[in-house]
Amino acid sequence: QVQLVESGGGLVQAGGSLRLSCAASGRTFSRYDMAWFRRTPGKEREFVATITSGGTGTIHADSVKGRFTISRDNAKNTVYLQMNSLKPEDTAVYYCAAGPTGGTTVNSYLYWGQGTQVTVSS
Repeated sequence: QVQLVESGGGLVQAGGSLRLSCAASGRTFSRYDMAWFRRTPGKEREFVATITSGGTGTIHADSVKGRFTISRDNAKNTVYLQMNSLKPEDTAVYYCAAGPTGGTTVNSYLYWGQGTQVTVSS
């Protein structure tokens, strides 16, 4: 069992930056691939980025590539999402997720956080 708690969301102007954090409980964090998804009202959760359990492999969605970077610190049981050059269309609730095999689909992940709101003003 893994519990995930996101933080770091907020209101930022277009072009600004935010860093999201996701703190995990439990001693098995380093076994899981981690990911960030986001959701806007009326839409399904959208894949943002994923990182392998050891941190050596990452995938970023085309919509955020070059602007967002996923990373993790297994010693701190934390995964991060550094978001630069933010755009109004990045406005969403951002969720972190943990799964044994990772991937870019919602069904690949077993555990989810409660989400943190990111709002980008134009």
